[in-house]
Amino acid sequence: MQSNWPEAHSKALRELLDSGMSYSRIAGAINAKFQTAYSRNAAIGRAKRMGLAGSDRPNDWPELPPRVNAPRLHKPSERHVPESMLMMPRFEREEFVKLRCVEIDPRHLSLVDLEAGDCRYPYGGDEEGEAITFCGHLQRRGTSYCAAHFHLTRGPGIAPERSAGAVSLRLVEAA
Repeated sequence: MQSNWPEAHSKALRELLDSGMSYSRIAGAINAKFQTAYSRNAAIGRAKRMGLAGSDRPNDWPELPPRVNAPRLHKPSERHVPESMLMMPRFEREEFVKLRCVEIDPRHLSLVDLEAGDCRYPYGGDEEGEAITFCGHLQRRGTSYCAAHFHLTRGPGIAPERSAGAVSLRLVEAA
C-alpha cells in the first residue's frame, strides 16, 4: 500500500481526472506510466485528499432508474402449525438441580492446605462469600484431579487424554 504519492503521480491524476476518465482507467494509466500498483480506490482516495473528487456525477451520465419497491406478501392472520407439531406432547419445565460427584467424600482443603499430589477439584464458591475448598484426595497420575473427578470433568464425547510424554523437537535450518 502506497500512502505518499509523488508530485508527478498527483499531477497525472489531476490531468486525467480533468479529461473525464474514470478512476479505474486513471489508476491503470498511472500504473502503466509510472510502473506502480495503484488501485481504483487509491486513486479515488488521493483525489479526495487533493480536493478534486466530488459527489457530483458528470452531466453526461445517464439518470438512475427510480427504485421500485418490491411487492409485499400478505401476512396471514393465523399461523399455520404443521400437523406433526400438534401431535407432540407438551412437557412442563422443571428446575435443574446442580449435581456434584457423589462417589467421593471430599476432604474440603483450603488452597493453602493443598499439597503436591492432592486433587484440585473445587467445591463451593457458588454463593456470595462462600469459601472455595478442594477435594484433596490423591491425584490421578498426569492430572490435577483424583480418578473420580478426572472422569467427572471428561464426559462422553470429549477427546481422549493427551499423552503427557516427552516431545522431541528437531531443529531445521532456514533455507
